[in-house]
Amino acid sequence: MITTENVATAFDEVAPSYDLMVALNPGYHAHLRAAADALVEVLPRPKAAGSAPLVRLLDLGCGSGASTRAVQQAAQAADVRFAIVGVDASAGMLEQAGAKQWPAGVRFEVGQAEEIAWSRESWGLGNSIHGAIAAYLFRNVADRDAVLAGLYELLADNGALVVQEYSIAGSHAARLIWTAVCWLVVIPLGWLTSRRTRLYRYLWRSVRSFDSVQTFVDRLYRAGFVDVEVRTAPGWQRGILHTFRARKPSSVS
Repeated sequence: MITTENVATAFDEVAPSYDLMVALNPGYHAHLRAAADALVEVLPRPKAAGSAPLVRLLDLGCGSGASTRAVQQAAQAADVRFAIVGVDASAGMLEQAGAKQWPAGVRFEVGQAEEIAWSRESWGLGNSIHGAIAAYLFRNVADRDAVLAGLYELLADNGALVVQEYSIAGSHAARLIWTAVCWLVVIPLGWLTSRRTRLYRYLWRSVRSFDSVQTFVDRLYRAGFVDVEVRTAPGWQRGILHTFRARKPSSVS
């Protein structure tokens, strides 16, 4: 049975077909781009002499690079000079990410999100970063508060965090829709694309057991973040898929 301790292995198993699987999900890439736009539009702009400042970004739980691509494109559209580090626990997913074409300034590292507090230097994140995105990650980590604390510590003053995640707790209608979509669409497509279903059955379970929206908002505030905002996706994912945005306050009052 897949748990937060072995979920990376399950992602390794389906990595070669994962991009095809998500491409069959209407709106998947558009939702990632909306989350990336939400991050980029509030990024602090560090000062630099003589050239555009370099904005340092982290994609935590980057998978096969779809979220990284969304951040890259959002930053380019906003004329932001960027460096992005994508980190994921699945070597198989990172192999798929690394096989794609990327501009200078984008790179990938293997790592567990829970290790952020002591692995940041080995990931090339010794200095603070200006923004971070975590898409579909937090259901898959054992200690959500520790990961949020590590992100808070890593962010520069006024740095931004965007989390995109499914949450259906507290909504009977959302739970029914989620179960129907998973068992009638997602799990069968998982079988067709990879001849495997255990990751997608885990997806169904993990969303059902994830935090409510308010519980995750409370986690963000407890970690020290401020200005927490939540948006939900349109269409059938309204009330199911949510984008959380938060800011690390300035240490100078």
